[in-house]
Amino acid sequence: MAMEISRRTFIKGTAAAGVVLMSGAYLGCGNQNIPAQVRRGDVTYDVLIIGSGGAGMRAALAAAKDKNLKVAVMSKLMPTRSASTMAQGGMNGVTGVTDDKDSVESHTFDTIKGGDYLCDQDAVEYFAENAGKTIYEMDYMGYPYNRQKDGHFHQRKMGGSSHARASYFEDRAGHAMVHALFEQCLAHDVDFISECQMLEITMTDAGKLAGVVAMDMRSGDLIGIPAKTVLIATGGYGRAYWVRTSNPYSSTGDGIVAGMNAGIPFKDPEMVQFHPTGLSVNGVLLSESSRSEGALLVNKNGERFMARYAPEKMELATRDIVARAIATEIEEGRGIGEGLTAGVYLDFTKIPAERIHERLGQVADLSLRFAGVDITKAPVLISPTCHYSMGGLEMADFHTGATRVPGIFTAGEASCVSVHGANRLGANSLSEVLVFGKTAGEGAAAYAKEHRYEGSQDALTASCTKWKDTFDKVTSRPHMGNRTVPEIRDAMVDTMWFKAGVFRNGTQLEEAAKELRALEADYKNCFVGDSSHVYNTAFAQYVELGNMLQISHAIVQGAIARKESRGGHSRRDFPKRDDVNFLKHTLIFKKPDGSYAAEYQDVVITKYPPKERKY
Repeated sequence: MAMEISRRTFIKGTAAAGVVLMSGAYLGCGNQNIPAQVRRGDVTYDVLIIGSGGAGMRAALAAAKDKNLKVAVMSKLMPTRSASTMAQGGMNGVTGVTDDKDSVESHTFDTIKGGDYLCDQDAVEYFAENAGKTIYEMDYMGYPYNRQKDGHFHQRKMGGSSHARASYFEDRAGHAMVHALFEQCLAHDVDFISECQMLEITMTDAGKLAGVVAMDMRSGDLIGIPAKTVLIATGGYGRAYWVRTSNPYSSTGDGIVAGMNAGIPFKDPEMVQFHPTGLSVNGVLLSESSRSEGALLVNKNGERFMARYAPEKMELATRDIVARAIATEIEEGRGIGEGLTAGVYLDFTKIPAERIHERLGQVADLSLRFAGVDITKAPVLISPTCHYSMGGLEMADFHTGATRVPGIFTAGEASCVSVHGANRLGANSLSEVLVFGKTAGEGAAAYAKEHRYEGSQDALTASCTKWKDTFDKVTSRPHMGNRTVPEIRDAMVDTMWFKAGVFRNGTQLEEAAKELRALEADYKNCFVGDSSHVYNTAFAQYVELGNMLQISHAIVQGAIARKESRGGHSRRDFPKRDDVNFLKHTLIFKKPDGSYAAEYQDVVITKYPPKERKY
């Protein structure tokens, strides 16, 4: 097929004019009968970032400091609709403002202890040293922090932290962060390629990075975008647990799968965090800042039951401990309600109403909209919800964000540094995306300046053509008893929630692996049912389902092999932590034949030897 060369539609940043929409030649746009085209991107990017959340945009801002580099952020959404906007609680960092007894060493230890000693301690030390600096950087960019009367940041104590070190804006911390970064990226001439779904990272036969193949959702065209470096910042994969998750529809693990297919291992996939306080009715998150501000957890008997599980920290114990405590209360008959909507109460009524409206406005709004509860007057029913992935693509060098594949970098929830280990502390995620988004952006920029483009337009064309053939094949497939994408997806999320969820055991995990293999076989012949090209969300969901099946398989394989309980990974058949055999990271590789292989990597220990974790 002849190559079609056209200007790519993008949002381009200019310091003077703000947002400028550059309209490109969209072949097929507006007429669904025109076949999708294979196109070539008109720019070879020095740094092409996939994902427009906090990590992606902080990386773009760091890379764009060099005005000689072409930097772009590609997103399947609009830039300000990323999962980062849903983060509520704040960003941890030692500033010396609210608590002059806090220290970098204390933040380091809290993080390592919270991660149940699976954290790489050199990375945590680097993170804690730089987290406070990022808070001041965001202040300089215009982040609207809640402040004390003297004008300094107000900071609150989050679960597992020994000091109040979380700076925040109300309970909309991520929303404010994304918008502040977006404004800065526009001012620094970063290109935004929006509503463009990455399909793969293309490598040449010689193993060199060629670029990215993506589908332009507005036309259905397949585009090969050449790039010297690609930085994966696509976030997590909570939609694999769709039964109950706080994640948006976009969190389908796309970047992790693309990285695995390019040769990067999935590190610690079994370490999935279940946030303790999702609305029981639908899993929507009520921020940990709720408990930081004084909300209490109460069972049907009126008990503050956390005294049984974490008598010192109570409601502000780590997320894994609180989530298991809530699940146990429900299992043992002290919850309220039945089935998936059973829960316990989160009681805000002892918090002054004016403070709720000042600091927890979004929590109040979500409770009222989805559960019909005014939290200033009555408690709301909550239960654990899938929230965060401690695992991700292996970051081989946290000083640069580099992976083991030359030219590919990673940051944010799609990556595993590993700072969070087996359990992330509340308010460490936004700090992490800022710290390591910046280093990854700088690392990718440095690599791009030192290397010429070694890819191949032929490789990109071949990959585009392959994906066009896939599109034509799966969207024209007749419905002859084969399962649909939604049917397979619903079976997958049931398997993951009920057999690889808050509590796990070997028998259920083996059943999950068997069920996932059967679903992968069904997926190969599934029914998609929409052959149009303009905004074909059916095909987009087909691609995302394939990614989630691969993610789910890696989670289950890692969980089967880890015969212990640590942080977010809780096996009832192996209830104790086993530092002798499992003080190590899981690495899951995707092999060329489609099978998976596991390796292990030692945890980096510096000056904090593992000991029993008590709260």
